Amino acid sequence: MKKFLQAIAIALALGAQLPAMQAQNNDAHASPPAAAAAENGNSATASEGTATGNKAATEKTDEATKPTAPPSASGAAATAAATLTPTTSDGNGPAAATTTTTTDAPAKTVVTVPGAPPAATTPAAAAQNPATVASAPATATPPAPTDTYRVGVGDVLDIRLLNANTSGSTLFTVMEGGLLEYPLAGDPLAVAGLTTDEIAGRITTGIKIYDKPQVVVAVRQYASHSVMVAGLVEQPGAKALRREAVPLYVLLAEAQPRPEAARATIMRGASPITIDLGDSTATATLVYPGDVITLSVAPPKPPQYYFIGGQINSPGQKDFHAGLTLTQAILASGGPSRFAGNKVKVSRQGADGRLVTTEYNLKQIENGKVPDPLLQPGDRLEITRGGW
Repeated sequence: MKKFLQAIAIALALGAQLPAMQAQNNDAHASPPAAAAAENGNSATASEGTATGNKAATEKTDEATKPTAPPSASGAAATAAATLTPTTSDGNGPAAATTTTTTDAPAKTVVTVPGAPPAATTPAAAAQNPATVASAPATATPPAPTDTYRVGVGDVLDIRLLNANTSGSTLFTVMEGGLLEYPLAGDPLAVAGLTTDEIAGRITTGIKIYDKPQVVVAVRQYASHSVMVAGLVEQPGAKALRREAVPLYVLLAEAQPRPEAARATIMRGASPITIDLGDSTATATLVYPGDVITLSVAPPKPPQYYFIGGQINSPGQKDFHAGLTLTQAILASGGPSRFAGNKVKVSRQGADGRLVTTEYNLKQIENGKVPDPLLQPGDRLEITRGGW
């Protein structure tokens, strides 16, 4: 009985120790997973920290790329470094993956069009790059009509081919319609209104049987430009012009005006032009083809007078002629009366209409001490009374 009770006590003791052993056993088997879990927990924490750091770096980059005030150079460099070189969880070096930077700013599109014209050049840009400013072409001054002749119908041209031995005639006449037949140039050429240099260029282009032909064209006979001269000239009739226009005096030298010819009338359209042949400036007026020039005597001049009064035997209005002097006017009026003195007043109307009076001493004029003055049409003479 005693042994039975001891066995029961041992069994109860063992039963009490068995749960503790099982718990210890379980703890021993559970240690590796717990360690792994702890290690995993630490890795997760490290990964979360890395992700948090990357997010923070991305947010900083977004702040840097927003269209606000531009960051300083050092701040931009720091942001770029933080964005381009993220660290690993252990902080020992750069991560293998690169963080992508995002921005809220809209993308810019640049379109290049081949051959597009340049934009308008501002004065500042033109000063920096003068080559972009195209210079305007210079306007050529047309030749003067006195230096030019344009070929017309009836003109005879002398056409010479310098680098070819030709025995034929070199004279060719411009036909009706302004055409010129030059065999070596092919079809007839329209030359009316062209200069000799322009005609030479067209002939040179038309010649195919010679290599680099050298053509010279000149006018042998002028017939298309003419004027008609009539009136008081020794050689009337049609006169050929050797230019598009010539001065009148050149034409008069050929027509030979008569001595009594004093003026020329140029008929051009409906308005005649009257030229005083005694005026050298007026005779330089240009004459054009088709003009009709008539030479005539000068028209009669209206009568001119002077007036004399005072102590004169025949006072009144007297005829005036060019070159009349003071003493001649007094003698033509009957001479001084017996009450006349030596003083003569000559009054002359000025440009403003006012009379200007000059006093002369007849005694001094007669003695040759002062010159005998010339009078003008409209002068007023008054011989004063002598003293008693």
